[in-house]
Amino acid sequence: MPAAAGRRRLLVRRRGSDPDGEMSLADHLRELRNRLIKSGIALAIAAVVCYIEWKPLFNFLSRPYCSIAVGQQHGCQLYTFQPLDQFLIRLRVSLMAGAVVSSPVWLYQLGAFITPGLKRKEKRYAGGFLAASLSLFLVGVVFAYLTIDRGLAFLLDIGGSRIEPLLGVTPYLNFVTLTLVAFGTAFEFPVVVVFLNLVGVLTTDRMRAWRRGMIFGLFVFAALITPSQDPFTFTFMAIPLCLLYEVCIIIGRLRDRSRRRQQAQDGLAALADDEASPLPPPEPVLTTVETTSRAPANTGRGAAG
Repeated sequence: MPAAAGRRRLLVRRRGSDPDGEMSLADHLRELRNRLIKSGIALAIAAVVCYIEWKPLFNFLSRPYCSIAVGQQHGCQLYTFQPLDQFLIRLRVSLMAGAVVSSPVWLYQLGAFITPGLKRKEKRYAGGFLAASLSLFLVGVVFAYLTIDRGLAFLLDIGGSRIEPLLGVTPYLNFVTLTLVAFGTAFEFPVVVVFLNLVGVLTTDRMRAWRRGMIFGLFVFAALITPSQDPFTFTFMAIPLCLLYEVCIIIGRLRDRSRRRQQAQDGLAALADDEASPLPPPEPVLTTVETTSRAPANTGRGAAG
């Protein structure tokens, strides 16, 4: 029995290390369960750590409010109006921060589950897109954090001196977290554009022709996705998106140049899109009749020799 169990484990390991990535449906479900369990454990540990280290996390989130004049006038104090507000806010912020802190773990688990079913070239593209998505999301979050105080100061001062803002902790943290997530999500826009360019849906010439309309659309998109819709916040989002769109055009040009160079090396650059590429002439194939008719002659020659 122990030997049979050892052979069974060995077969499972060999099947899991199949270079072709072929697995049964039960194996896929079992692997998905293991990946989800590992991701859930990492998220739970990170959320518990963030819940314990609540004060540094709250100071980090409240720093934009404390840096403006209204926050300094109120001694950087935020207010609650319900008995459960503090507990619910602490719990929700801890979960969101835990998801960010544990993102390398669950993103790795996601990639480890998807990539075995891809080809070698597709794996390279998947890894690049995954790394670019994570990097751009973090860049968007950092950019939002550095600019959120200007939009907040505009919103709290626009009513004039006769209106005294009394900012609650729940609306404030909702505003901050939604703004950070909105910027991080919006900065994923170049990944979508480059993917459409790679698959041939959005060519470089079309991207250049749509430049003006795309810039206008990005400003409208930024005005809709930002939680406050104030001119400072959506302008700070739209300008980097326009610059990233120009980067996508540059990447498309580099791809087209590399593809034309490759076609020139293969001798296919001068062909039209509807013109067939030249093929080498096929090698002659002997039929059965020719083979049988030549066999006695060869035999006779050998005998005469």
